[in-house]
Amino acid sequence: MRVFNSIITKIKTWFPAEAVYAHCDGPCGVYDPASARISAEAVLSMTKKILDLQPPSGGDPAAIAAYNNTMSRYIQIKEEQAQLTKKELLVLWTDYFKPVHLEKFPDLHTKFWNVAKLCSACKVEVSLQHANELMEAIKEIQEIFWATKSRTDVPWYKAS
Repeated sequence: MRVFNSIITKIKTWFPAEAVYAHCDGPCGVYDPASARISAEAVLSMTKKILDLQPPSGGDPAAIAAYNNTMSRYIQIKEEQAQLTKKELLVLWTDYFKPVHLEKFPDLHTKFWNVAKLCSACKVEVSLQHANELMEAIKEIQEIFWATKSRTDVPWYKAS
């Protein structure tokens, strides 16, 4: 092992590498708030489905089991997608946006703080209002994001 380390040290001396800097853990440079929008749309969709799902009347065990199964699946998807939305937004906030963006958009931290809180609210509640507010907040972030790239031509659209 000592010989190997010695060889590596000599190679580094002979061929010094230039320091490389990246704004994130993986310098891919590929960021887009669309992934947050898609997962937030799933939150909105599942919230609507939960609110629309009617419990069975009567004491039919099979109908009750089917209702509970469907409801638990909707809840699980809603919570997973709310967490994914938060993750996608936090990547944009912490890896993409830089101090120069704060100069142009001084309320950026507040917007991200509030949208992260909305993601949490959508996880713990069944609130159509909060799910819609989440979509609107992501729309604002999308507009800011593309403005930082001098792209005002990127439309807002929803898949659903």
